[in-house]
Amino acid sequence: MAELLLELLSEEIPARLQRRAAEDLGRLLGAALGEAELPSEQVSTFATPRRLVAVARGLPAKQADVEVEKRGPRVGAPPAALDGFLGALGVSDYKLEERDDGKGRMHVVRYQRVGRAAADVLAPVLAEILARFPWPKSMRWGSHTIRWIRPLHGILCLLDGAVVPVRFGPLTAGASTRGHRFLAPAPITVRDFEGYRQQLTGAFVQLDPADRERGIAAEAARLAGAQNLRPRLDPGLLAELVGLVEWPIVRLGRIDERFMALPEEVLVTSMRRHQKYVALETSEGRLAPRFLMVANVPALDGSAIVAGNERVLRARLWDAKFFWDQDRRRPLASRVPQLDGVVFHARLGSLGAKVARLQSLATWLARRVPGTPVEHAARAALLCKADLVTGMVGEFPELQGIIGRYYAQHDLEHADVAEAIAGHYAPQGPNDACPRAPVSVTVGLADRLDTLAGFFAIGERPTGSKDPYALRRAALGAIRLILENRLRLPLRAGFRQTLAGYGEQLAGIDAAAVTEELLEFFA
Repeated sequence: MAELLLELLSEEIPARLQRRAAEDLGRLLGAALGEAELPSEQVSTFATPRRLVAVARGLPAKQADVEVEKRGPRVGAPPAALDGFLGALGVSDYKLEERDDGKGRMHVVRYQRVGRAAADVLAPVLAEILARFPWPKSMRWGSHTIRWIRPLHGILCLLDGAVVPVRFGPLTAGASTRGHRFLAPAPITVRDFEGYRQQLTGAFVQLDPADRERGIAAEAARLAGAQNLRPRLDPGLLAELVGLVEWPIVRLGRIDERFMALPEEVLVTSMRRHQKYVALETSEGRLAPRFLMVANVPALDGSAIVAGNERVLRARLWDAKFFWDQDRRRPLASRVPQLDGVVFHARLGSLGAKVARLQSLATWLARRVPGTPVEHAARAALLCKADLVTGMVGEFPELQGIIGRYYAQHDLEHADVAEAIAGHYAPQGPNDACPRAPVSVTVGLADRLDTLAGFFAIGERPTGSKDPYALRRAALGAIRLILENRLRLPLRAGFRQTLAGYGEQLAGIDAAAVTEELLEFFA
C-alpha cells in the first residue's frame, strides 16, 4: 500500500481560514481518491500559516482490474453499427456474445479493464482539486489565471517517494519544500511524510496545529505561574495564535501602571483584538499589569522583542487613555443630539429618531415587564446608543454599550440605567448570557422590536441563508428575553405599538399584515 504526501506552500494564510481549509482538503482528497478507484485507508491534514498539507495512507499501487460488460446494437442491425460500437471500446481483447433481453436479441461485449498505476492517475485528479478548492475568498497574482488564497510558492507531491508531477498554473510539483521563512529558508528534499515532519521540525516548523496549541498553552501557564498569575487564554484567541506562527515562542511583557486606571475591558480588548496578546490576572481575578505575546522566532535575548511589543501596546493604550479622558469631559446625555447625524437606515431614519422611538416603546413595555421603573426605562432608552458617537467606541467598536455603562456611571446615572446601556445588546448569540435586570430586559426588547418592525415594514426580510441585518438574531434574542425571564408579553399589540412609533415614515403600509408576518416569523 502506498503513501501520498501533498503540500501547498504559500504566502501567509489568514488564521481564521486554516482549520476549514485543512478540513476541505481532506474531504476533497478522500472523495477524489475514491472516485479515481484509489481509496485510501486514512487521510490526515495539517495547516500552518504558510502551508496546507495532506497525507493519504494505504493507497493501492494501481487501480483494480475490472470486468466490464457493455451492451451493443441489436442483432440484425446494420454492420456499421456493430463496427462502430466495437471500435469505440478501445480494446481488442474482448468477448462478443448475443443475449436475449426479453425484447429481442442484442450484442453484448465483455472484457477485462486493466487498472492504471496510481502515479498515472493522481496528477490530473489533484490538479482538479486545486482548481476548484473552496476558499471563501481567493486571488490571482501576476499574469497567472489560477486562484488561491495567497500567492503559491511551491507544491510538493510524492507517492511512495516518487514525484507526482501535478501542474497548477505556473507550478509543477516536486520533492522539496522550505522551512521557517526566516530561520530555515533553504530548500529541503523530502522522501516520505515521517521524514518530512522531522525535517520541518528541524527547520523550525511545528506542522501539527495541536502541537502548537499545547505548546502555547503550557508555556503561557508556566510563565504566568512564575509571576503568581494566570492567563486569560480563551479558545478563540488560542486558535488565532496557533494560526499566526509556525514556531511559537511565548514571552512576557509589562503594561505601564499609568494605563491600569483604564476600564479592564479597554485593556483586554486593545491587547486581544489589536495585538493578539494574552491578558494575565491575579488569583482574585483582577487584571494584572502583565501580558503574554507569541513570537514566531526564538532569540537568545528576547528583550528586544518584548520591548518592541510593549512599545506598540503603549501607543495603543495612549490612544485609549486620550479617548477615555476626552469623552468623560461631556455628559453622555449631551451626545444624544449627535445621533441625528448617524443613519440607522436610509428608509428608517437616523439613530436619533430610533432613540426617540425606543423611549416611547420602552415606556409602553415597562408596564408589562414586572419590576421596571418607567422613568429608568425611558432614561436608559434615551442614552443606550449615545456611546456610539464617543471617541472610545470609534476606536474600539467592540466596546459599544460597555463604555456607555462606564460613562453613565461617571455621570452618576442610576445603576439600573447604566447597566441597561451595556445589557440591552445581550444576548447576541446562543452562548451569550440573557439579562435578568428588568430595565435591561425592557430596553433590549424595545431595541429588537423596533428593528424587526421597521425592516419588515420596508420589505427587508431574511431570505434563505441571507440575513444582512441580523433579523433572525434579533428575533431569537427577543424570544430568549421573553422566555428566560418568564414574561407574558402581548406581541401583536407590541408590534402595533412599534409600527405606530414610526409615524409618517411608514405611511401607507398595512400595519396589520406586517404584524401578522412578524408573528409568523417569531413562530
